[in-house]
Parts: sequence; structure tokens; C-alpha cells
Amino acid sequence: MATIPPPPSVDPALPPAAPGKPISPLRFADFRYFWFARFTAVMATIAMVVVIGYQLYDTARTDYGMSIKEASFQLGLLGLFQFAPLAVLTPVAGWAADRFERRRVAIFSNLIDLCIAATLWWFTAQDALTLPLLFSLAALHGVARVFSGPAMSAIAPNIVPPAVLPRAIAMSSIAWQSASVIGPAAGGLIYAADAASVYIFAAILLALSAFTISRVRPVQPPPAEVRRHPLREMVDGLQFVWSERFLLGTITLDLFALLLAGATAMLPVYARDILHTGSEGLGFLRAAPAVGAAGVALGLAIRPIERNVGVKMLWAVAVFGAVTLGFGLSTHFFLSLGLLVIMGAADMFSVFVRGTLIQLNTPDHMRGRVSAASGLAISASNELGEMRAGAMAALIGPVGAVAVGGAAAIGVTALWSWLFPELRRAKTFESQFR
Repeated sequence: MATIPPPPSVDPALPPAAPGKPISPLRFADFRYFWFARFTAVMATIAMVVVIGYQLYDTARTDYGMSIKEASFQLGLLGLFQFAPLAVLTPVAGWAADRFERRRVAIFSNLIDLCIAATLWWFTAQDALTLPLLFSLAALHGVARVFSGPAMSAIAPNIVPPAVLPRAIAMSSIAWQSASVIGPAAGGLIYAADAASVYIFAAILLALSAFTISRVRPVQPPPAEVRRHPLREMVDGLQFVWSERFLLGTITLDLFALLLAGATAMLPVYARDILHTGSEGLGFLRAAPAVGAAGVALGLAIRPIERNVGVKMLWAVAVFGAVTLGFGLSTHFFLSLGLLVIMGAADMFSVFVRGTLIQLNTPDHMRGRVSAASGLAISASNELGEMRAGAMAALIGPVGAVAVGGAAAIGVTALWSWLFPELRRAKTFESQFR
């Protein structure tokens, strides 16, 4: 049985939360800087990812003369190219977040993405994009993401009191989801007006994010009782996740459900060849899940869920699969938008449960590594899910790939409720490790 981790360490200068009186994390200046830095970085990177996907699909169809199925498979490969550096570097990134000053790690990742944006601006302006170039830059973007995620996740618990952390996680999710609404819509509209300008927009936002995170007071790595070999420390985070059965069930549920039900990779196909809305429509389709997620995140920031968290998570994942099935079969733009909104709202519940469990029940000296392990599962479900969708679309078409994936996610939810009865029995967050 795993030992009970100590409560998260917090800077002693932080004022304690008054008993029985909720405090907004925005009361703390460091959290405000952190929130804005995350908002601008996510807006920039998601706008870039949406446009890269559309450019890759369009380039495959026009310049390379590929069919819809062949170009859909290229979108799957794009997910694989983004996941490869995550799979290789995740242990290193988590270790770096626990050994180095966390703001600098986050700034470093922003600067990598800024260089990617500048490169894409140049080649787009010169009308010189190729599939190998897009795949290479997608892989480099994966490198930036793998270092950004653990560092940013590990900063938040050190700049607010533990009692405020659930609301801080929800507020951080609002930053992410609201940026995920604005970024794709803005990216699609800017791209339609002037293709290269979208990357100037992203570069400015990334520079703002790097500057803003530098305004947060230094978040030094916590001292460990015993420093061991870096490879041994990298393994510790994975062992901690493996030893906590509830946490393992939560992470792997999201992993397999999203791996099977991910529809994001096929959105360029739906926008161009099924719903016939072009890049503008793609921006709205990509933003729609974030609209639902942002609404749920706002509700959780005001009133975090506290009871029956396991059952609510299971139902949310089941709804996610069912709505994905419906989206796959839809041929009406506004119906598809509505289904994507519900999809994002359902997904937000599992994100909140998993994020709160990790942050409240992980020792601070391991938080970067455990966050990296969780981030790897999320990335595997997203990027490998895109590869799964692309490969299946090459065989049975994009509609079948999305619809079958949604049905499979419902089956995974039922299976996990049986394999991990702890998920059904979970009543609160903290009791799972007692």
C-alpha cells in the first residue's frame, strides 16, 4: 500500500484562507500573473495548432493531390509527430520541473514556440510550405509542450494556499478553456484574411506570456530529503501514479476514452469536405468544445464538486463518448457545434477531478514528475488518438472513424467502472489516499 503523501508545501508568506470563507485565487498577484501567462500561451499555441492542421490537410489535398482518406491519414501522422517527443522527453521534463526554477522552464518552452511561429510565418508568407516542414515543426512544438506542462502545473500549488487550490485549478482551467475558445476562432478568421498574419498574432501572445510568467516570484524546486540519480528520480513519479489505484484508474480512463473517441484530428476534414465551412468554420468547430469546458470550469470555480466525484466522472466520460458518436454522424454545422460544446463540458469534469487529485495528493518534491506522467497520458490520448482516427479514417472514412471511436469510449467507461470499483465508490477527493 502506498504511503500517504504530505500536504502540498506552500510559501509561508502566503496568507491562510479563512475557515469557512471562500477566497478567490485572483486575490494573489502571483496567481494573476500566472493566469494571464497561461491564457496568452494557450491562445497562441492552439491557434497555431488549428492552422497547422488545416494547412497540412489542404497542402496534402491540393499540392500533393491526395484523396480525402489519404489526407486524413496525414492528419493522423501529425498527431504521431507531436506525440513522439512527448513520449521520449516526458520523464526529463518532469525531472526538470522538480530540479530547476520552474518559471525559467516555462519561459524556455514559450520561446521555442515563438521560434516555431516565426518560422511558419516566413514559409507561409513565401507560399513554401511542405509536408516534411509541417511535420518537423509539429514535432518541435511537442518538445515545447512537454516542458511547459509540468512546469506550469507545478507552479500553481506554490502561489496559493492549499485551501484555495481547488478554485485555483478551476480558474486555471478557465484560462485554458477560454483561450481554447478565442484562439481557434481568432486563428481561423485571421488565417482566412491573411494566412501568414496568424503566426504574427501567435508570436506576440507568446512573448506576452513569457514576460508575464517572469513577473511571478521565483518558484524554486523544493529540497528533497535524498538526491538520487536523475533516472531514478524520473521513475519515482511513474511509480507513485502506479501505486495509487484510484489515481491510476482516473488517468487511464481518460487515456483510453480519449484515445478512442478523439475527434479533433478529423475537424479539418469535417470543415473542408463534410460540413463545407472552410478555415473559418474550422476555427469555430475547434473552439466549440472549449466553450462547453469553459462554462463548466466557471461553475466549478464558483462551486467545486465535492461529493460523489467518481460517479460523476464516469458519467461524464460516458456522455463524452455518446456525444462523439453523434458528432461523427452529423452533417449539419450548427448541430455539430452544439455536440462539440457538450463534448467539451463532459470532458471538463474528468479534467477537474484528475487535476485536483494530483495537486492535492502529491508531495511537492514529486509534483513535476507526477504532473508529467499525467500529461503524458493526456498527450497519448490526444496525439495517439489523432493517429488512431487518421489510420481508421484511411480504412473506413472519417465519419466511421469518429462514430466508432465514440461508441468504443462508452464501452471503456463501463469496463473501467468494473475494473476499478474505487472510481464508483469515490465520494470525495482527499479520502482516496487515506
